[in-house]
Amino acid sequence: MQALCSTSSNPGLLARLSLQSAITCPRKLDDPLMWGFKGSPMTNWKQARWTLTAEDICFTNPFFTYFFRLGKCIPITRGAGIYQTRMNEALDLINKGEWLHTFPEGKVSQDGGPIRRLKWGTASLIVRASVTPIVIPIVHSGFEQVMPEKHWFGRRPLLPLCLKNINIVVGEPMEFDLSTLQQRAESASRVLRASGDECNGGNKGHLDSSGWPTGLCKGLDEIAQKWLFIHISDHIRNAMQKLCVKARSLNINDHK
Repeated sequence: MQALCSTSSNPGLLARLSLQSAITCPRKLDDPLMWGFKGSPMTNWKQARWTLTAEDICFTNPFFTYFFRLGKCIPITRGAGIYQTRMNEALDLINKGEWLHTFPEGKVSQDGGPIRRLKWGTASLIVRASVTPIVIPIVHSGFEQVMPEKHWFGRRPLLPLCLKNINIVVGEPMEFDLSTLQQRAESASRVLRASGDECNGGNKGHLDSSGWPTGLCKGLDEIAQKWLFIHISDHIRNAMQKLCVKARSLNINDHK
């Protein structure tokens, strides 16, 4: 966690949190309360994380807007895409060396299954940043016992349940060689365009044209951007999946 406390110097820190086995975003029990463990930088407001937050849940009235903005939350419109205006705000913070906390799965899951394919928004921020940020993968296990989705007649409990074991596993910092990855993405784009096939190894549909801008992402065309986002997201997802296994083993040992 020492890396989280040194965000005043570039590169920016992009912390990632899996929603695997997590509490739903509206209750906000995983964030910010998960940062209550020893050594967390959340005790220092200047070093505390910024986080992407669902606009339709946390910004529904002036009071909530003021409250969550004060808590360093950035409103994100679900379904508006990776180039929506508020993503530029997040990008500006990363460029200033700030710590941004994201929910890469974009959906709550308490079924204990494998991590879903990650959304591309965070990968796009990594690529577009003026200085490539450090990525800290984080996975937690046990929050599903604090606020289970189906506790009483298929509903959540009114209040969080107490005396539950929670494990938070912080992975090793990850850094990406974007110069090399960009060259590979451009090469892949040329090959795909020459062959007229935009499917690429089972990712059929993921590289289809969506009318993305090319000037906002280092001049890469849409196919190259998507290739890059898929590669970065898959790399982080694999790291997070390994942390999930460790978190669950810790949870099992706690119950022995």
